[in-house]
Amino acid sequence: MTEKSEKILVKSSVKDESLIEMRRRQIVNAALKLFKEKGFHRATTREIAKAAGFSIGTLYEYIRTKEDVLYLVCDDIYNQVTKRLSQISTSSGTIEELKEAIKQYFLLIDSMVDEFTIMYQETKTLPKNAQVYVLNKEFEMVALFERILKKCVQSGKMALTDNDIYLAANHIVVQGQAWAFRKWALQKHFTINDYTIAQTKMCLSGILHDENAN
Repeated sequence: MTEKSEKILVKSSVKDESLIEMRRRQIVNAALKLFKEKGFHRATTREIAKAAGFSIGTLYEYIRTKEDVLYLVCDDIYNQVTKRLSQISTSSGTIEELKEAIKQYFLLIDSMVDEFTIMYQETKTLPKNAQVYVLNKEFEMVALFERILKKCVQSGKMALTDNDIYLAANHIVVQGQAWAFRKWALQKHFTINDYTIAQTKMCLSGILHDENAN
């Protein structure tokens, strides 16, 4: 069971919501670049402000601490993940639909390798309530694959218990993340397409093997 969490309100002295959204987009983009180059702890708020194109005083109109910036970065990453994965059809309960969802998720990871690496390296730096919120976002990714797998069971394509479904969904999410953390080694043997095909085959082989074993 996950801890109950709500979206964290990052305080701003500016009232214009459209301006807040625009400025925070600039802050997130600048912070991502700096965090990739220097790491979260070595990057300063002054450097973030400069990279974003405004003064340190302006920066503090939209955030209060450097941890606020990290939270905004993490939240932005998950918002992108959620938006992309929500476009995947989950209604038919076919194996092909599951394969396509895995493919799109892995391609998304490949397009955001640095972002995912930063997020998982630095989440521990966030305050506890922000950590809970960010980590619960990951459960939402798992839940998406759970829904697809349950549709496959309902359509008769698979025969899995709830625990089987939960484990398989976690496996898919983790193996996608493994590409981000181990790309430096994996890319010596796989393209992202080859990796996706191999991992999908192994995942489905395990599911169907367990199904036949039961």
